Amino acid sequence: MAVSARRMGPTVHPAQRVPLLNVGIIIFLASELMFFASLFGMYFTLRGQAHGLWPPLGTDLPFVRPLIFTIDLVASSFTMQMGVRAIKRGDVSAFRRWVVLTFVMGVVFLTGQGYDWMTANFHVATNAYGSAFYTMTGFHGLHVLAGLLVMLVILGRSAAGAYTAERHAAVEAATYYWHFVDVVWVGLFTVLFIIK
Repeated sequence: MAVSARRMGPTVHPAQRVPLLNVGIIIFLASELMFFASLFGMYFTLRGQAHGLWPPLGTDLPFVRPLIFTIDLVASSFTMQMGVRAIKRGDVSAFRRWVVLTFVMGVVFLTGQGYDWMTANFHVATNAYGSAFYTMTGFHGLHVLAGLLVMLVILGRSAAGAYTAERHAAVEAATYYWHFVDVVWVGLFTVLFIIK
């Protein structure tokens, strides 16, 4: 009898386990981190091999507008986290409001980024800086768009009663992703708009 008790080990309740979806999103985000690290590596390689000024003359970027949109995106991380807290309390209506607000803030960010792409005085083929700028911000923009689509799915599933205080792993996974997108943008903003 004592032998079988030792074999079983401590009892782990399902509520104490980390949901597999959350483990999966963390592994996925680790691979995404490597992807963006390679983009940063490309940027610094181009910058290190540039002969002359970096960024080259004629590649002017505004600062204030991207800063405002950066603040918007970082604040959206807070609103998304508030949505998670609401669903953990079982407050589905507050959860939906926070996610809708986060969605709107994400759309505002993407709109601002699109405006900067269209009004910049350089293009992807202008020079190495232009190629790096549009590649890095373009991939980030695609990730923001993916996050917005995930929010729409979450809102749709929430209308069908998919999330409760006990069942909300997908909401947490989406929040991890959104925080990741925000942190990557802070790095991009620092490199492209501050350090240059």
